[in-house]
Amino acid sequence: MARALYPGSFDPIHNGHIDIATRASVLFDEVVLAVYDAPPKKLLFSTQERLELARQALSHLGNVSVVTYAGLTVQVERDVEAQVIVRGLRNVADFEFEHQIGWANHKLAPEIDLCCLFCDDNYAYLSATILKEVASLGGDYSAWAPSHVQAALQAKFPDSDGLEPQQGLSRRKGKMVHRG
Repeated sequence: MARALYPGSFDPIHNGHIDIATRASVLFDEVVLAVYDAPPKKLLFSTQERLELARQALSHLGNVSVVTYAGLTVQVERDVEAQVIVRGLRNVADFEFEHQIGWANHKLAPEIDLCCLFCDDNYAYLSATILKEVASLGGDYSAWAPSHVQAALQAKFPDSDGLEPQQGLSRRKGKMVHRG
């Protein structure tokens, strides 16, 4: 039985992540999405929030489970007895980064294979960082995340204008802002 590990910070999970998890679920018997507990970056959502958002987003996939982990990715790979690490690629920069990380993981655990999946064109420029920034500034991110993630973002940014269209002028905090 082929089991794959899909690790990441998922802060928050978005449609690009869901696309990769969905496609991996077709390729592998089981997929374990692993939410990294303590990445070396500032997080918007707690580990528990990220875990719950991911579980809800992937609940329609019967062969995908969601766990948290800390420490080396290769160790959680061994703990869940996965044979493959799945990663999504958006661009050349992602390829170079994943190639380096894949090399390091292979040196640490030669039994692990890496499977990189190119993202859907709709998400080629989407990142959690962009999603959070657009949400914090009141832009329309409705095509980038499921509704429960949108609600969680709105709760984190209550002063934003919510999910309004990005075109033209809009009123934000009493000022006119150009969105173009």
